Amino acid sequence: MIDPGRSPRATLHDKSYRRGTMTLTKSSFTAVLFLLLSFSCFAQDKKTGAIKGKVRVEKGSPSGVAVILLQGDHEVSRTLSDKRGDFVMSRVAPGTYSVKFRKAGLSVGTIDDVTVRAGQTRPLGDRLYLTIDEGSIAFIRGSVFTEDGRSVPGVRVDLARIINENSTQKLDSRVTGETGEFVFRLPPETAKYRVTLKADGTEPASKDVEVESAVVYRVALAYKKNPK
Repeated sequence: MIDPGRSPRATLHDKSYRRGTMTLTKSSFTAVLFLLLSFSCFAQDKKTGAIKGKVRVEKGSPSGVAVILLQGDHEVSRTLSDKRGDFVMSRVAPGTYSVKFRKAGLSVGTIDDVTVRAGQTRPLGDRLYLTIDEGSIAFIRGSVFTEDGRSVPGVRVDLARIINENSTQKLDSRVTGETGEFVFRLPPETAKYRVTLKADGTEPASKDVEVESAVVYRVALAYKKNPK
């Protein structure tokens, strides 16, 4: 029923005004809630710290190194290094930790007594260097000999990975030692490689090697002079 003292137009205007007021109130509440949540997250970050650093490796890519945060024997957190070897661990509770570094084919590295403080980032720099683990890599060992069995020092031997029948990827080179020997160290994953002797005035010589595990693979390359 319409109030005799008020016109229908005025009644509709009041409803519209109240609806607009309600919408404004909801928007204000949402904004306040967002600010409170943002403040809560900011306060939470101030209660924790972070660790960052860089891993360097003797051979291969520094990416994919597992960075493990420990307190005693308890694992607290872990992450992986990127393609440059950089890593960051955030939201770390204040305390003293050990940081362990692992990757297949490389030695295990550890940094002890890493102290993390609230609101700060503890830099570890790039002082961690992981060497090759001799017990978990494959070796291609070989020698270069002449046709009459004499060793050939000082010649170049190239190593390439065989991608397919028509494509190879060059990986490394060696110069033979005094007894004609050379050695390549490789990850133990299954792959096919080609070892090639390149020397002026000689016929090209190569051998294909299929690597399947962390063992020693031996090859011999013949040093043959080009016929005149």
